[in-house]
Amino acid sequence: MTSNFQIQLSWDDPDTGERREPHLSLPIALGREFARMPMDIQGQRVSRIQLQNEQVSRFHALITLEQNQVVIVDQNSANGLLVNGAQQTRTILNNGDRLQIGNHIITVTFATIPPVIPDSGSIATQAPSVNSTIQFNPNTNLPDPTLPPAQPLTPVGSHFPPPVFQQELVPVQGLHATGLPVDECDYLAIGAGLGSYIWVDLLRVSGVKAEKIVALGLDQEPYARYKRLCLNSQIPLNERLRSNSDSCPDNIWGWPSYAIREAWHDFTHGKINSTFRYLWQVFAEPTFVETYTPRASNVFDSIDREAKRIGWAQIYRYGRVQSIRKTDDGRYCVAYSRGRGDYAFFVCRYLHLATGYPAIQFLPDLQAYREKYKDFKSVVNAYEDHNHVYQHLENHGGTVLLRGRGIVASRIVQRIYEARKQNRNINILHLMRSPKPQGNKFGHTQRPVKHHYEFQPFNWPKACWGGELRVLLEKASPDERQSLLKNWGGTTTADRLDWQHITEQGLKEGWYRIEFGQVEKVERDAQNRTTTYIQEKDFGQVTIDADFIIDATGLDAKVEASPLLNDLVQRYHLPLNPMGRLDVTNSFEMEKMRNGKGQMYAAGAITLGGPYAAVDSFLGLQYSVLRAVDGLAVARAPGVKRINPIRSLSQWLKWVCNQSP
Repeated sequence: MTSNFQIQLSWDDPDTGERREPHLSLPIALGREFARMPMDIQGQRVSRIQLQNEQVSRFHALITLEQNQVVIVDQNSANGLLVNGAQQTRTILNNGDRLQIGNHIITVTFATIPPVIPDSGSIATQAPSVNSTIQFNPNTNLPDPTLPPAQPLTPVGSHFPPPVFQQELVPVQGLHATGLPVDECDYLAIGAGLGSYIWVDLLRVSGVKAEKIVALGLDQEPYARYKRLCLNSQIPLNERLRSNSDSCPDNIWGWPSYAIREAWHDFTHGKINSTFRYLWQVFAEPTFVETYTPRASNVFDSIDREAKRIGWAQIYRYGRVQSIRKTDDGRYCVAYSRGRGDYAFFVCRYLHLATGYPAIQFLPDLQAYREKYKDFKSVVNAYEDHNHVYQHLENHGGTVLLRGRGIVASRIVQRIYEARKQNRNINILHLMRSPKPQGNKFGHTQRPVKHHYEFQPFNWPKACWGGELRVLLEKASPDERQSLLKNWGGTTTADRLDWQHITEQGLKEGWYRIEFGQVEKVERDAQNRTTTYIQEKDFGQVTIDADFIIDATGLDAKVEASPLLNDLVQRYHLPLNPMGRLDVTNSFEMEKMRNGKGQMYAAGAITLGGPYAAVDSFLGLQYSVLRAVDGLAVARAPGVKRINPIRSLSQWLKWVCNQSP
């Protein structure tokens, strides 16, 4: 590490909720009183961070550089220091480590001071040096715009995984010979997110004991990343989720649905009108009323209840998966890290991959802007934490340039509409690449379009979930699937009257405006505002000035964006489907990874282009799991019992009574 090495410390103030992300040179002192913290150490000026809390000692901890490694040392504090949840007095820090000092949770990110880029007057020729994505930090599972894409999970020069792991068929005896911990289980879920949770839930309902299953991931709450993305994209807990979220991840039977549960809750609290409104909505959707979707808090609370019922706390293990290999005895081995320098292996017979979206899409011109100006505040992604934008707008007003026109973009517009209630001096310029005069067609059906937004209740036609389009896709060839998905999909917006009312009002009052054009470059003007240069048909080059730019173009699920999946595909020469995702059978098995009796399954966005369209929806995850567990039952996997009518009823009654499966 060179002398220009810096560290970014990121945390939310426990009292105010304010986000703090200072970039600091080493050494760094953390404590409650500046007077107690050193000004310099061995001639080096000390960066000092003051943390106001009684649990923080006056001089609590010191981060410094020792033998080219970043080290944190507890300064005999009263309440101690936690690193990734473990008590430490002195330890080497890794990029993404989480510190707990008092009630402050601080994430450590390594960064170097960037070289100065000469101003050529244009960034049109300065293409981003990396792909236009924002990566999830592999240690914190949060979006981290400072990370370059698709970094290897194993650092160069690391001794893990060991050489024995480089074989296509890893000898199990060789794993034990390394001296590292080797644990075994029948069923292993990689990811520990919603896809893993639903798979584990169905295994438990099908008769598999909790001690036979392990879910390996970074967050104990299976919805942790999903919740964070919802909050970042301005869907608070009291708001209703978008897209296909009416199916219940906690209840494979679907009864009682979220709507019935919410209606019953309101009925028991004397809210008769809302009770009948929810029931009518479910009965009459989508022809006469909008499609019902649940409140975010109801979804997370119900998942918590079911997680406790199935023993998720016993099943979940913290771990950062490094790579996956076949073993020489017909199983699979997973090499993973449990923390800095703490490595281990899991060997299993049946493996389920549900790693979710590996990255967030980021428009190339916005990536180039951030690379040039190092400005992470004016140009943001909708899935990053960007609450500072709305706080600034409410306090000072301003103009937002919005990119993208899907479900997330509609929620951003709604959030800015809410901010205008605090400050009327807020405007939105919605930049679209081209007009949308009419919607996609398939057969005799066509999506409606209004103000260049393509509407439908969910992000896929309803027949994709359980109707004729699902059957058609299962029977199609890989190339035919790509064509069908292109016709059925595309960027759509939820068909909601409240959203349509907001856009109508904004266009009428003039604070919301739609522009079309191809972006050439984005620069910063003398007033530190963003200037977007676009090429408009019939008008030539036009500039748009804005205080903030929000990219709402979506998430990235391509295999190459995930170091883990890319390593697996490269090692075993696995085919990808025409959409660049994992190739799976109609039962969502990765057939090329079959190893004797060992079977590997996948679910979620990483399988788009396979037998199911809405793979990243709640119902899509449930459907893939139902097909996968059916495959396990056919293979006579240990403990898996077919869910016949009698077993289904008995298990449903246990669910109703909140009893263990």
